[in-house]
Amino acid sequence: AGAALLDKIGAAILLTHSQSGSFGWLIADIRPNLVKAIVSIEPKGPPFREAVFSNKSSRSWGITDIPIAYDPIVNSSSDLSTVEIPSIHENYTSCILQKTPARTLTNLVNISVLIETSQASYHAVYDHCTVEFLRQAGVKVDFIRLEDIEIYGNGHMQMMEKNNLHIADILHQWIRKTVHIE
Repeated sequence: AGAALLDKIGAAILLTHSQSGSFGWLIADIRPNLVKAIVSIEPKGPPFREAVFSNKSSRSWGITDIPIAYDPIVNSSSDLSTVEIPSIHENYTSCILQKTPARTLTNLVNISVLIETSQASYHAVYDHCTVEFLRQAGVKVDFIRLEDIEIYGNGHMQMMEKNNLHIADILHQWIRKTVHIE
């Protein structure tokens, strides 16, 4: 449905939050020429497993449960070889990444991506894994941790908090700097 919408309206910047994060990757994979950028606020993650209530396997294609294009081609998610990388920061979770040489997310490599995470969210401990996975797969990713730009205390539903316009302005600044609209 997202790809069909882009076919009707034309190119767009995708804005996702949390559970809708996987949809952004899938829409961009299907219509890479119609996605100018992806702004993903605390996207569903981390790659390959759950991290909130368990550490069970999930997102068998890395960032999605549905097949997504890799180069070299992946016929089954079991073709993706992974390794657990310990975190260098005591408060962050370890990451499951591809073994090297990593496969490329071929349809996402020309799309600029911003992942933004707030300080007091449950995502704060693992969104770095999504960033590292995407970078390893050849995707250009900028990562903003709100506390790194002196915005403290926000949780996962930051769009409902008192400083939401300030955060929206940060995202807008990234879009203006990064995305070239013809």
